[in-house]
Amino acid sequence: MLDVTSTAVESQLDVDFAEIYAHSDLYRRNQELIKELSTSQPGSKDLYFPTQYSQSFITQCKACFWKQHWSYWRNSQYNAIRFFMTIVIGVMFGVIFWGKGDQIHKQQDLINLLGATYAAVLFLGATNASAVQSVVAIERTVFYRERAAGMYSELSYAFAQVAIETVYVIIQTFIYALLLYSMIGFQWQGDKFFYFYYFIFMCFTYFSMYGMMLVALTPGHQIAAIVMSFLLSFWNLFSGFMIPRPLIPVWWRWYYWGSPVAWTIYGLFTSQFGDLQNTLVELEDGRSLSVTKFLKDNLGFDHDFLIPIVLAHVAWVLLFFFVFAYGIKYLNYQRR
Repeated sequence: MLDVTSTAVESQLDVDFAEIYAHSDLYRRNQELIKELSTSQPGSKDLYFPTQYSQSFITQCKACFWKQHWSYWRNSQYNAIRFFMTIVIGVMFGVIFWGKGDQIHKQQDLINLLGATYAAVLFLGATNASAVQSVVAIERTVFYRERAAGMYSELSYAFAQVAIETVYVIIQTFIYALLLYSMIGFQWQGDKFFYFYYFIFMCFTYFSMYGMMLVALTPGHQIAAIVMSFLLSFWNLFSGFMIPRPLIPVWWRWYYWGSPVAWTIYGLFTSQFGDLQNTLVELEDGRSLSVTKFLKDNLGFDHDFLIPIVLAHVAWVLLFFFVFAYGIKYLNYQRR
């Protein structure tokens, strides 16, 4: 049929099949049928769906969370390595700084504990940010297909991805905090342990979301890893350990507040030692100061600023979450 109705055959036969069809009875009958089917019946209404998706947002979140739960549960290597590294690093730091938490006599003792806090936060936090990227990159490929099918919204997917990651971080943080707190020998006090757990948990959470966010903003996890390393270098430099905030030049001091790690170290160290007004520490020049006074004058840590530090961690987590969610929604790096 295609051969007979081709342009070459029409030229040989000197006919125009389109013109013949346009003047035929079949064409007229088809036009009448189209007109009849295009006219709405009396009392009928246009097809209308109240929402873009067949299920509510809550139902979408539940379904996505359940899917992510099984995805993480079956990814045994990722979770096994995560908890193995948590235990190994926790025991290692605990052994290195064994019993240092209640031995505060000299300035160097406080600096050693500050180093322990710095290493404990950055070492495992950066590991979390790096490890989660390959997992999210694979999940994003599945998300592209299911979003194209109209199964669920971008925000429900982002919520489920963050929620399941947070569940594992809660368990990871409990193991890590218990090892460090007991082995380093911090003061067993309810509010202090709560602060310690809270800051470690929020730190691991924003590190994980930071890794997820960079995957959402970049074409692949290889590029995300490069960007992550670059920014982590600045977080490391302005964390308040290598150079305390009072010693940072004024024109760079703003970036101290732009480093999430600095807020975590501030919160951890201040919550554990910022209220020790009656404990004296011997300085290098022979003078003695209370721990509270030393932290405030030399490191810029003020115990009265603890509540804003708590709220700031919530802000960092929400910031990385929403950037991840909107990156997933508006940026599509699918190549097919």
